[in-house]
Amino acid sequence: MTYLPRVATSTAAEWPDLAAELDRWEEVGRSARLWWRDDDAVASTPRLDRLLRLAGDMPLALAVIPADATRALAAELIAYPQVTVLHHGWCHANHAASDEKKNEYPAERHPVDVADELDEGRKQLRSLFGSRALPVFVPPWNRFADRFLPLLTEAGFKAISQQAPRRGAPLHGIAAVDVHLDVTDWRGGGAFVGTGPALGRLIAELRQRRESGEDGAIGIMTHHLVMDRATEDFVAELFRWTCGLSSVQWLGAAELLAAR
Repeated sequence: MTYLPRVATSTAAEWPDLAAELDRWEEVGRSARLWWRDDDAVASTPRLDRLLRLAGDMPLALAVIPADATRALAAELIAYPQVTVLHHGWCHANHAASDEKKNEYPAERHPVDVADELDEGRKQLRSLFGSRALPVFVPPWNRFADRFLPLLTEAGFKAISQQAPRRGAPLHGIAAVDVHLDVTDWRGGGAFVGTGPALGRLIAELRQRRESGEDGAIGIMTHHLVMDRATEDFVAELFRWTCGLSSVQWLGAAELLAAR
């Protein structure tokens, strides 16, 4: 598989630039598809409460860590039918070598151990969340060795969600439901990346799809455990500029999965 080119971004975008791009979508009679994934949920916490209040009626895909997921989290989500649950690794543990980037599923792991974690995780999430636990695998740190893709199929997964750009399309019947804009500045300690860079990335992804005719959904990624006020404000403003437009569709993960 070959690497796909990264979409070029601008660092000087502002909200009117987003409006202008969406106007172009309307002019050509198309609707941009967006979706939202938030990672690392395990329990009902004040930070999760803030995330859910921020989401309101917007569809939200919550990546839950199976080994640590609690019944309190499942109970809280009952009041939020627009929230679906994705499978976030097993226990978010790093198994990579000391000189490698963090990875719960590096190629060096034994396939039997990986298969056992996938099976046990699926059982745990279905037990807690029922049908809202979708067969979508979100590997911690967005890394997953290709050699284990057949194990996803065997465990009943239909899709994998990582961070674009990826190396070609997943194999073995596994679809890609990726995210494209991570609004967290991890090198900056987990703060917001900034409105200019975030909008620049989003607009570049929108422009690429409009010009190419591609209709793949653009994924927005947050992490509620480190989400600061600036990030919350950006997400709220993004909803304000996009909701109700004929040129934008906010989709849930179940809708994306059904379209595959």
